[in-house]
Amino acid sequence: MSFPYGLVATDLDGTLLRSDGSVSQRTRDALTAAAAAGAAHIVVTGRAVPWTRHVLDDLGYDGLAVCGQGAQVYDAGAHRLLTSVTLDRQLAGVALAKIEAEVGPLHLAASRDGLDGEVLVGPGYAVAGPLPAVPLTDASDLWAAPLNKIYIQHPTLGDDELAEAARQAAGGFVSVAMAGAGIVELLPLGLSKATGLSLAARRLGLKAADSIAFGDMPNDIPMFGWAARGVAMANAHEELKAVADEVTSSNEEDGIAAVLEGLLA
Repeated sequence: MSFPYGLVATDLDGTLLRSDGSVSQRTRDALTAAAAAGAAHIVVTGRAVPWTRHVLDDLGYDGLAVCGQGAQVYDAGAHRLLTSVTLDRQLAGVALAKIEAEVGPLHLAASRDGLDGEVLVGPGYAVAGPLPAVPLTDASDLWAAPLNKIYIQHPTLGDDELAEAARQAAGGFVSVAMAGAGIVELLPLGLSKATGLSLAARRLGLKAADSIAFGDMPNDIPMFGWAARGVAMANAHEELKAVADEVTSSNEEDGIAAVLEGLLA
């Protein structure tokens, strides 16, 4: 059985996972067949390790995962963090001040570094889904320990508007990613999913030319730029579809499997 890629990189939410958080048997079978044909599967997600680990464990996934928007390379089988990049808290403070000077007060959350890093959630910040979080009651606690990222929400601006305003105001201090509904993130400057994926691929002896990537949100654009082929889901954001090599069916309709089955045929 021949398969043209040595690496299959998949985002989690809106891509590999269906809306109920599950992975279909068809998709599991297609990934297993790709692995049997010699391809490595790397999960590449915006979620930091503490918000990813239980998903990978439920999937029985024991490979490398790129978490935290590229900040972390995680060995899922060994439950070990291999690399981690943290946000410069002084620069992040300047960035927040610049953004708030333009758009007014923000609702904040932050992801602390490490295998067990807590997600701190400030007043007004809406967390999507039943993910574990700790209330942030004292603003100074935001800066008390190393962070992977800061999440920002605005009372009236939409996600795309907020992300663009943040880039305009603070793009010289942090990278800004729009990763899903209500999820705009401030990251270490220059960091993206492509950064972490290139590190993980190098550990496996694989290159960008060996890679096919699947995603659904603007934070997947750098990953598509790195991989030889980028496949957007039917449910993907229009910005990602605009740079994709192909658009497949949705995450609810086994879009990853549809592409892999075609390549394996």
